[in-house]
Formats: sequence, structure tokens, C-alpha cells
Amino acid sequence: MNYGLHPTVLSWKYTSEPTEFSRNERSYQQPFTGRKISFIFARMSEFVVSARKYRPQTFDTVVGQQSITATLKNAIRSDHLAQAFLFCGSRGVGKTSTARILAKTINCFNRTESVEACDACESCESFNSGASLNVYELDAASNNSVEDIRSLIDQVRIAPQLGTHKVYIIDEVHMLSTAAFNAFLKTLEEPPKHAIFILATTEKHKIIPTILSRCQIFDFNRIKVKDIADHLMRIAREEGISAEGEALHVIAQKADGALRDALSIFDQIVTFSGNSITYQNVIDNLNILDYDYYFRIVESARKEDIPAVLLLLNDIVERGFDAHNFIVGLSAHYRNLLVCKDVRTAPLLEVSESIQDRFIEQSKAIPADQLIRALGVLSKADVEYKASKNQRLLVEMALMQLCSIAKESEKKNP
Repeated sequence: MNYGLHPTVLSWKYTSEPTEFSRNERSYQQPFTGRKISFIFARMSEFVVSARKYRPQTFDTVVGQQSITATLKNAIRSDHLAQAFLFCGSRGVGKTSTARILAKTINCFNRTESVEACDACESCESFNSGASLNVYELDAASNNSVEDIRSLIDQVRIAPQLGTHKVYIIDEVHMLSTAAFNAFLKTLEEPPKHAIFILATTEKHKIIPTILSRCQIFDFNRIKVKDIADHLMRIAREEGISAEGEALHVIAQKADGALRDALSIFDQIVTFSGNSITYQNVIDNLNILDYDYYFRIVESARKEDIPAVLLLLNDIVERGFDAHNFIVGLSAHYRNLLVCKDVRTAPLLEVSESIQDRFIEQSKAIPADQLIRALGVLSKADVEYKASKNQRLLVEMALMQLCSIAKESEKKNP
């Protein structure tokens, strides 16, 4: 019987005689009646999401921010640490992770030759266990008042009990109120020698100039598709998962430069497909249109086969894909074909090698002026889509114009 006594309680029962209990079973004796009640508890899941399990612990494991990590390591090596850092960048690019690594490495007693934390000294062990008194994290999204900053300023005066510095990490710092920013100015400009502030934000433009002028600013890049795909491949090998390179490239593209998003999608795909990640599983789960559709449409347009193009569009719509997203995707496809026309720009394609070879092969059959004309047609359709009363017809007209580009080119250049 399950009476909802606790989320982890599966069942309970009365017993009048002493009994043997399993590891997940607990009992107690009722007062007055003397009866024993046993509870059977469910085992809590030990699963940890990849974004936490594989969170960078050293500068060298931070993905795609080599220039920033090299600068910070040089600052620690030469003992030229600023009193305040500002880490800016979009979500999931490693701002908070880098701030924690910096805080850990600054207080490490036995730093390695490559300026990394040793993970063995007392300071590192206390940090890894979450018991470090030298690192203080504040979420400015929920602690954005003057009172919160005053409380922080009071703590800054206290010298570190272990190590040389106390590091204060303020996440989402742009959420602080104007009054809180102003209250923070003096402490940020002239903090005690033992205090270092690391501010992290996704919206640098919302921070007042007087704060910016007091910080050493680091702009984190969006992580490249190749870097994300390579990192996912390493994790897949670590977890004993077989993964196709094209599948991981699609995940990396979907993440839009955010490694945390890519790891969340990776976990989702593993849950969906088990220990084998295929390209087909990824596009099915993420509802992404297969590259093959775009290649076939471009080939049909090149052959001026209007019925084939319209049938492909109908198939795409019947499969539940949005026609507007299709136009955007087809525009990106023509852009990639144009990029492939020159060997020097081919590396700009953020796709797997096999797909890149297909782009290069198809681009050879279409002149550059026709690709530019096609981009113009699709760009116009993209702009007019939302205002159109008959959106399906608008897309069909754009595809029919693509089929007639070659004839138009022949008329202009007989």
C-alpha cells in the first residue's frame, strides 16, 4: 500500500514479530501498541547530467576559450592579478566555470608547472568538497538589493583563514539595481589586498560604466561547432557510447555556441537512442530537416524540375516542418554552396567532412551568379513570409523562381 508518506517511500506495513529487513527497509516501534512499522525506501538515482559531470575543473579543460585561460594563467604565474574581473559572454560558454577554476587555482598551495590547481592540498580539497571559506558565490538575480551588497561588503573585511585570497563570484551581475551598483563602487575600486571579485554576466551593456572601468574585462567567445563536436566525442568515448560524427555535428549546431546546451541535448539523445547515437536518431528527436532534402531541392531546381520541387515541399510540410524554417534552412544551404565556390572560404562551413564534400561537389555545377540570385529570392520570401495571407503559395512561388534562374541567366547572357 502506498499512502504517499514520503516521495521515496514505496510501501509500509505492520508487523507484530521481529523480522529481517533489507538494506532499503527501515522500521520503528509504535509507542503504547508496541507494533513495528517498516518502510521500504526507493534507491535515489545516481545519474548526474553531463553538464555537471564533465564541468571543467582546470584551465586546460575549458573548451574554446584558450586565449582567456592563457591570460589568466600568466596573471597567476607573474602575480599580476587584478582586484576585479568581468567575464562577459552568451550562456553556456564557461564564464562561471572559469571563475571557479580561477578562484581554486589562486588559493592552491602546490600549483603545477602549467599553473593548474594540484587537487591534493588542503585548500583544493575544501574547494572540491564545497566547504571552502575562501570562495563566496552570490546570485545577483535573487540578491540584487543594497542590503545584499552591504552584507557582501561586511564579509570582504574578514581576512582568509586558509590561503592567500578570498574570491567573490557574483553571477548575473547585470541584475543588480542601480543603487546596489553604486553601493558597490568604492569596495570594487579599493578592496582589501586579500579580496578578488569576479563578476559574470550575459548582458554587459546593462552594467553601468563606472563598474566597467574598475574591472579587467574578458569577452568569452561563442564556442565553435567543431570544438563542441570534438568535446562530445570525447564524452561519448568516456561513457562507452558509439556516436556518428555527423550526429554530434548536428547537436553542436543546434546548441548555437553554448556547450551546456549541447550537453543537455546529448543527454536527451542518449535517453532516446541508448548507447548508439546515429544521425537519423538525432534529426528525428530534435525535429530537424535532413540535409538530403536541401540537396535534392537544389538539384531539382538546377534541372528546372518544378513538379519535383513542389512534391518535396509537400513532403516536408506533411512531416510537420514549418515552411518558414524551411526557407531559412534553404537560404543557409545556398549560402554554403556559395562559400564552397572558393577553396579559401570552404573552411567556413560548420558541418562534418562528408557533408562538406557534398556541398563542394554540388557547388561545382551551379555558377556563382545563380547562387547569388537564389539567395536574393529566398531572402525576399523570408521577409515577406509573416505578412503573407497565403504563406504556402509564397514558398511555392519562391521555389518556382529558383527553377527558372538558369533560364533568366541564359536570356541575359545569350
